[in-house]
Amino acid sequence: MQPPTAPRRAFVHAEHGVLRPDPYYWMHDASSPEFLAYLAAERNYYDASCADRADLTSDLQAEMRARLPEQARTAAWRRLRFSYYTRHVDGSDYAQLVREKHQFDTSTTTIPESGSAVADGNRRSGGSSAEAELLLDVGTLGDGSGYVDLGITLVSPDEDWLAYSVDATGDEVFRLRLRNLRTGTDEDRIERSYYGGAWSADSAYFFYTVHDEAYRPYEVRRHRLGDPATADVAVVTEPDDRFEVNLRLTRSGEAILIWSESNTTSECWWLDAHAPLGVPHSVGGRRPGVRYRVEHQRAAVGRAGPGSLLIVTDHEAVEGRLMGAPVPVDKDQDSSTWRELVAENPSERLLRVDAFAHACVLSLRTGGTTELRILPRDIGGGVEPVGLLSELAGGELRLARSTSYDADEITVHDESWLHPAVWSAVDLRTGVRRELLRRTAPTHDPAAYLTERRAFRSPDGTPVPATILRHRDTPLDGTAPAVVYGYGSYEAVFEPEWDPALPSLLDRGVVYVHTHIRGGGEGGRGWYLDGKLDRKQHTFDDHIAVADGLAAAGLVDGRRIATRGLSAGGLLQGAVFGQRPDRWCAVLAEVPFVDVVTTMFDADTPLTATEWEEWGDPRIREHFDWMSAYDPIQNLPPAGSRPPLLVTGALHDPRVMVREPAKWVAALRATDPEWSTKCLFRVETGAGAHAGPSGRFGHVDYEAEIYAWLLPRLRPVTRH
Repeated sequence: MQPPTAPRRAFVHAEHGVLRPDPYYWMHDASSPEFLAYLAAERNYYDASCADRADLTSDLQAEMRARLPEQARTAAWRRLRFSYYTRHVDGSDYAQLVREKHQFDTSTTTIPESGSAVADGNRRSGGSSAEAELLLDVGTLGDGSGYVDLGITLVSPDEDWLAYSVDATGDEVFRLRLRNLRTGTDEDRIERSYYGGAWSADSAYFFYTVHDEAYRPYEVRRHRLGDPATADVAVVTEPDDRFEVNLRLTRSGEAILIWSESNTTSECWWLDAHAPLGVPHSVGGRRPGVRYRVEHQRAAVGRAGPGSLLIVTDHEAVEGRLMGAPVPVDKDQDSSTWRELVAENPSERLLRVDAFAHACVLSLRTGGTTELRILPRDIGGGVEPVGLLSELAGGELRLARSTSYDADEITVHDESWLHPAVWSAVDLRTGVRRELLRRTAPTHDPAAYLTERRAFRSPDGTPVPATILRHRDTPLDGTAPAVVYGYGSYEAVFEPEWDPALPSLLDRGVVYVHTHIRGGGEGGRGWYLDGKLDRKQHTFDDHIAVADGLAAAGLVDGRRIATRGLSAGGLLQGAVFGQRPDRWCAVLAEVPFVDVVTTMFDADTPLTATEWEEWGDPRIREHFDWMSAYDPIQNLPPAGSRPPLLVTGALHDPRVMVREPAKWVAALRATDPEWSTKCLFRVETGAGAHAGPSGRFGHVDYEAEIYAWLLPRLRPVTRH
């Protein structure tokens, strides 16, 4: 078979006196029968190409699925009447949410569900029943499309209701349901919602976000149980297209926090959870270039009043500092009411603060890794903080889900790329850790692998860290092939997460390398700022520098280095594919953002306006010039020099429109016909998401496909 040929039609963009031909602009109509037929032809061509890889794909799938336990569960989080956890049973593809009833414990208050990612390991004296009550079986929520994803699962304060939302296509439009847990029936339905949600203290109202036609979450609405969705009331509406809204219930249960945030600026409002019909009040106003996030502390025992606020902000502190502030009970307030509690440390990135009755927990990034730091409730009282780090090689330690403000212990979650999750309880007074639950992976031995960190110098002299993963029998002597993975945008970090697919690559003698490049958050806020806007080229230089450094140091075979990345990491792949095609034996660009200038000119494209502060606004000539300099579709590599390329996309992807990878693939093939059979486009024409298939089996089956394409191009010679 020959690859599909996309029609070329004359169309020219003209901005700033520059003409940009765009012969595939017709693909912007994603609903046109012609475009849908073209995508179907691309998928058929890809599927046909898989035939000669079927045996390898099948072997890889079997290996990867064998590392998934038949049954698995998470650590529990405790509430007044029940303890909750998620589980997989009998080899299920999707998780179940369950709870176990325990004896009434008068030492624990009724604690509302929180949307924050923190957990409670405080078991106290309450016992649990042997029978688990099934609340939600995710595998039954699909509509036959083969895809299902949960947005939220939030239990009401009285533990009689569950708010949950489901996306069955991959477009991140979630159907919100309110389930009566006493009867097991869904009683209220809202057809369009987004991430985020919060219950009122009396469990009578639920607050949620909705997005507009550009997929921007722009409004928080209030729903009263039993009312039709048409009666829901807007609580906060954000008119600025650069901002997105979100919300959560504080762990203290006293307030619903609503915030609106752009890439550089934010504002937060306090709404009394006991007065859901009230008016939200601003915590610190809105100042251009200042972002902040808020947490609530109840008043200390024996004291009256609404308590106080803890605020993490970058105001006059690039890497963040911790502030204290009063609660805006009856009126808005500005930042003049704030006071500093913990000053900025330029060598540490302060990410968030979580408040408990007896302590506060800071989440930081320091030395390229995460740290949890426990401080006494009265910060600055002379008590030394307790620091907690991952106990796994290359691992990440974070707070797990918690709903108990009064907890004496928290639960922490420790995980690495090569080690399944371990949950431990940590005493908030002493920092002493005790293991609660350890996940296992059948057939997998973490001790068979090595993880190390090295740095390689970028062209401007900046050392760029990289994490190197390998089988302990694979030497770093220049004989092994390598895959380098990168992202490098939004200050995001692909934190170490156990991947049951990865050992199948390492077992075949491949070295896997995560590049911690500028534009990401591995080195803090300053590291991010040095890889965005007019400094975006640093992201690409850093990724190439790691690959070049691996080869120059004789660590891997420089002729067999592949590169991989997704979304903004797909932009990275498009840029390094165009700038250094000689460096790679293969390139994997997943849902790549590769039509940068055209997309950023189109304010009607989902997320465009919110992205101007990340990439630049091409309506400004200076921004247009720096974006055009790396835009992959404008900077194709010379014909005859291109390595094999696998591109992915999804018709319903709301983050990177499917036209972007489709246009790029068409342009690449048209400009190098002899190479065109080496370019594949794996497009999801039905249900499918930005990050790939749903379900734990769907994930490893997808990875098996990817590895089956990648391995023959790496030509590994060792099987451990």
